Amino acid sequence: MVLMLCGMGSASVKGEEERLECSKSVTWTAPDPSFSLRKYAPDRPVDLLRLSLDITPDFSRRRIEGRATFVFKPMTKPVRELRLDAVELTVTSVSGSPEVQSYENTGKEIVVTFVKALLPDNEARLEIQYNTEPSSGLYFRTPEMGYQVGDSHLWTQGEPIEARHWHPCFDFPNEKFASDVTCRVPVDMTVLSNGKLVSNRIENGRRAVRWVQEKPHSGYLISLVAGYFKSVEDKYKNIPLAFYTPPSNLPEAGASFRDTREMMGFFEEELGVPYPWDKYFQVVVHDFTAGGMENTSLTTLTESTLFRAETENIRNSQGLVAHELAHQWFGDLVTCKDWSHVWLNEGFATYYALRYDGFKNGRDSMLYGFYVDARNILAQTNDSRPVVFRGYDSPNEQFSYLAYGKGSWVLHMLRSQLGDELFRRCIQTYLQRHQLGNVVTEDLNRVIEELSGRSFDRFFDQWIYHAHYPELEIRYNWDAVSSTARVSVRQAQTVTENVLLFEFPLAFRFKGKFGTQERVVTVKQREEDFYFLLESSPETFRVDPKLELLAQAKIELPPGMLYALLEDRDDVIGQVLAIEQLGKKGGQESVRRLTAAVEKKNFYAVKNEAVKALQTIHTDEAFESLRSLQPEDARVRNQVAAALAGFYRDEARGVLEQIVAREKNPEILSHAIRALGRFSTGEVRATLQRFLDTPSYRNALASAAIGAMRLQDDSAWIGPLQEALEKSEKEFTSSAFGRALDSLAYLARHEVDKEKVRGFLLRHVNHKKQSVQLAAMAALGTLDDSKAIPVLETWTGAGAETPQRKAAQRAISTIRDARKSVDSVNTLRDEMFKLQANDRELRKDLDLLKRKLDAAFTNQTSTATKPAFPAKKTRR
Repeated sequence: MVLMLCGMGSASVKGEEERLECSKSVTWTAPDPSFSLRKYAPDRPVDLLRLSLDITPDFSRRRIEGRATFVFKPMTKPVRELRLDAVELTVTSVSGSPEVQSYENTGKEIVVTFVKALLPDNEARLEIQYNTEPSSGLYFRTPEMGYQVGDSHLWTQGEPIEARHWHPCFDFPNEKFASDVTCRVPVDMTVLSNGKLVSNRIENGRRAVRWVQEKPHSGYLISLVAGYFKSVEDKYKNIPLAFYTPPSNLPEAGASFRDTREMMGFFEEELGVPYPWDKYFQVVVHDFTAGGMENTSLTTLTESTLFRAETENIRNSQGLVAHELAHQWFGDLVTCKDWSHVWLNEGFATYYALRYDGFKNGRDSMLYGFYVDARNILAQTNDSRPVVFRGYDSPNEQFSYLAYGKGSWVLHMLRSQLGDELFRRCIQTYLQRHQLGNVVTEDLNRVIEELSGRSFDRFFDQWIYHAHYPELEIRYNWDAVSSTARVSVRQAQTVTENVLLFEFPLAFRFKGKFGTQERVVTVKQREEDFYFLLESSPETFRVDPKLELLAQAKIELPPGMLYALLEDRDDVIGQVLAIEQLGKKGGQESVRRLTAAVEKKNFYAVKNEAVKALQTIHTDEAFESLRSLQPEDARVRNQVAAALAGFYRDEARGVLEQIVAREKNPEILSHAIRALGRFSTGEVRATLQRFLDTPSYRNALASAAIGAMRLQDDSAWIGPLQEALEKSEKEFTSSAFGRALDSLAYLARHEVDKEKVRGFLLRHVNHKKQSVQLAAMAALGTLDDSKAIPVLETWTGAGAETPQRKAAQRAISTIRDARKSVDSVNTLRDEMFKLQANDRELRKDLDLLKRKLDAAFTNQTSTATKPAFPAKKTRR
């Protein structure tokens, strides 16, 4: 699965982690959500042989009627009671063979008790009739929910624990079984599922379609997609290929689908294992909760992957499509035993998507992909969790950079140590040995050690079972007298029980008049010095020149070496590292060389990194260099526009306006429009208003204008923005419309009268599109209007795990926290006024007391200095 990151939203898998354990040796126990200790795969008291689902959806009511039939055998002990995961399913009947005595539906599980205990190895059958209006697991997209007429469809998502929301199941990856899905829909609809199509006929006025997946797979990989779709088709050998989209998206389908056949050929050759399933279909659905999901033989994709030719080479579906296709081997054919080892699914898929990129676009492109992933990993601020981790609360936590990027890097380092051919043989053996089964990390280690004859316990211990990476401080010195290069290496990471002192091979490369020499050392101490005898002083020095080590390496090279590295087109990563240091050094010479790097025939990523470095330097000279650049490559033009947007000056506004006037690429145009939000001239306002009302693919240009309005933070935009949203809601994607609602709330947050905006947002808290509904609730929090709290509170009584309840609670907390801050300020102000008043009264009292004391003192002084009164006369 690819999570939606970096502006694409996030995977929304409802429900918290639920533990599977056996309270009895003969029962399957459903998860306990309160359990927060280490997580393990559950026992398997029965072996599930087949799950058959028969589903009849009601699109108008967004409900399904279902029948689930289980065929299974007890494993080693008699089974009297069977527990199935089932969340909020309404069960209408349960029957079986042997006979069912009773059943209990707890809302979290279905507990079935048989009249007699089922004996080991005896096949049994259980049938459950049910219905549900699922809040997770199965999602409807219909006109009643605001979607385009003619695009109605439904789709499912199982990973990691959503399957239980639309059918009873054993919802954990360590149970594999055959499956078949029958779905009954209106006659003009299409039905897609796993495996092979075995029947498609009209029954009782509905189309009944049955798909059968005979090879066993894990339950979270079962998929059902039904509705109105169009497709483009192809074939690889005897394997049918197809790419389905809702009818309104069909014109963009071909571009996203175009590399699929080539990818399949590449993976078969690279892995040495044929594609293992009956077909490979991909289907784009509206508002998918992730980027993509590798259901067996039927991948689901987000519509965000679709693009038009006008974006040139900025947009493509290559990475997503390759990632999900690689999953058909890693994740589907061979599946992690439990979610703590999910890197065996996601790390492999990420890694082989990059390997395909190298095949398709060259080694430089692949290495840059690894470099970007490494940079993201090294940027994590609290990297203290190992890749294999059992202390998670929800399995969703495991789908992080550790499973994807770091898992991929672990495989990249393994390949560098084993060599290409041995690595391929290890992976082929791993797949063949464990096909259709479950694996843990040790299964991979065992194959590698068996075929290589080497111990990799330390490798997996430090990279998989412990956290972090080496933080290297490296110093380079040249001794001309002895003609020796000294390289000092220090591991600076803090060593804890979670982070080890690493042992790893580290390569150094020296280039000079003597040619190129590469030396490899083993680093295993906290601090070590390495000496290399060379014929003459090297012109360049590189650490890890082939990018084979995941590490943070700090080294400062003299300017001459940086300049030489920047010119070495055979070392793209060396060029990028030189650019980073030049960007930090700054100065006119750095600006000149970085500008030249953009203008020369360098790899596009080198150009982009040089553009970023010029923005970082942020001087007048850097700005002038950026505005003078005229790159042809759209990716570089896009980066230049983004860099110019980082400057605030009239000249920058002028250049951005020129880009807006001449640029045809909507990606670049969006960057420039959004950047204009930093300027508040009449011309800019007119431009933003124009693009707010300009139709474009997915209304991307209007979304960029809204982003610019948010930057301006000017309440004058409230009216025009609300009017545009009321008029053109259907032109926006759901996520873009949700962001626009929040921008409207943001612009109105300081208004005295928030009634109109509040009313507009409240009209969307019951929106049929869940993503819009949740966005409206979040926007009410942004609006900071306490009058919205009574409406939001109506959602806090919803089910504990519903996204609506969580969104409403967050919005209420946001408003109340803001109120507390205001109240705190008001309280402090009142206390200050009271203190000031008390101070004034105290000053008055002090002043009065002072006057009294002065008067008393004056009296006393006068008495002491005047002559004594004459004695009273006495009568005689």
